[in-house]
Amino acid sequence: MLPSRHPLFKALLLFPHVHGSEPPPSPTLSEPWRQISWGDNERDLQYVQEYQPENEEVKHIQVLLYGPVGSGKSSFINSVSNILRGRMSIPAGASATTSDRSFTTKYETHEIRKGRGNPKTFYPIVFNDIMGLEEGKKCGVHPEDIKLAMKGRVMEGYKFDPVSALSDSDPGYNQSPSPDDQVHALVCILSANTAEISESVLEKMRGIREAATDLGIPQMMMITKIDEACAETDKNLRNVYKSKYLKKKMKDLSSAVGIPMNCIFPVKNYRDEINLNDDMDTLILSALRHMINFGDNFIDKM
Repeated sequence: MLPSRHPLFKALLLFPHVHGSEPPPSPTLSEPWRQISWGDNERDLQYVQEYQPENEEVKHIQVLLYGPVGSGKSSFINSVSNILRGRMSIPAGASATTSDRSFTTKYETHEIRKGRGNPKTFYPIVFNDIMGLEEGKKCGVHPEDIKLAMKGRVMEGYKFDPVSALSDSDPGYNQSPSPDDQVHALVCILSANTAEISESVLEKMRGIREAATDLGIPQMMMITKIDEACAETDKNLRNVYKSKYLKKKMKDLSSAVGIPMNCIFPVKNYRDEINLNDDMDTLILSALRHMINFGDNFIDKM
């Protein structure tokens, strides 16, 4: 070891990069690549609370969520409910464990109640939760059932059969769907900590997207579990749009699924928390506002 008075020792202190490897690059960008108004939740919350469809035949924006098993569809519904109701609530059953089987087995419609008391009133946005996509032709929700759901053909409570799709002779088939039964926004839910999506699941997703495109239904993507996937975001959620890892992940998923970057929103669902968190709410409300706008544009054209 060099003595502290040796000239080389002083040079190493002044220029540490001369000796050894370069310092690792920062995992975050110096500036966020997407702007978001942190701490300004009241504006977006008021927008959601006051929204009403102008089409008299439509009372609710119907949002259909789909994605691989364990991606966080039910948890996203619960997170939205928490924010709009101002307290923790669990309208959609969500699994507390990691599993390769879908926790949701039926076609479930989730309305979010406004306040308390009678008569009961609900927000004009409804989430439809379906069985998760799984590998193989005989596992998970049948892609044809998702296509029928988009047309409003699947009735509440229909139990999904991975082997065969719903037919027009089944009790769960809606023979006369109204404009209010149809899906107005299709939202893909993917986890940020997923290593890769299998080709069989991607094939199912492409078929769903093509059907939505044929129907003119707007499409979005929510990327969940961003805190689990990125240490910088786990430390501070406001690093979400500075994280190099998450930006690359969003680009990779955009390329794989075919949804453009400006229709992709990273969020952190409520999971371990017992109190509301302003930064988590900011990301979810930002996504929810765009979801309403996309659905409203579709309703205007019906």
